[in-house]
Amino acid sequence: MKNLFKAIADFQQEVPTIHKATKGYGYSYADLPTIFEVINPLLQKHGLGFMQQIEGTDLVTTIFHVESGEHVTSTAAIPQGVQLKGMNDFQVLGSSVSYMRRYCISSCLGLVSDSDNDCAGEQTKKQTINTKLFQQAIDAYTEGKRTADQLKKFLEAYELNETQKKAIMLIDSNLV
Repeated sequence: MKNLFKAIADFQQEVPTIHKATKGYGYSYADLPTIFEVINPLLQKHGLGFMQQIEGTDLVTTIFHVESGEHVTSTAAIPQGVQLKGMNDFQVLGSSVSYMRRYCISSCLGLVSDSDNDCAGEQTKKQTINTKLFQQAIDAYTEGKRTADQLKKFLEAYELNETQKKAIMLIDSNLV
């Protein structure tokens, strides 16, 4: 990992703050094209590359050193069940994936692309999960299409009712 870590450290010494040029939803942010325009030449200069893949409901970001093959991987859950005003399900998914890609690549490479607004937002109550979506999640787990960790991450986004909690306890007590 010596080659990878040295290349990332050298990259971080050169990469500038990436300015927020895109406005939307009441704030400004650095969009993916802006981020890529800044980082791609520096990644190439330092022999680095990255991939971002969707695996189930997760975004997997891999940073790699081209010559040595050394790599690090980070996995982040893509929020599920989100509804955005005026958007259909496909638009919401696209928005979620773009959002997660920006934040994951920024996190993995140590980029500064926005102001630190830690704790600036107002915490909202988790939404309840509808019966159909809950059953689909449980079925995916029991059929081996989703691991216990994936199901647990998925369910953490929702407020479960007592019946749903009992059902999960019957399936696997480690999930709650």
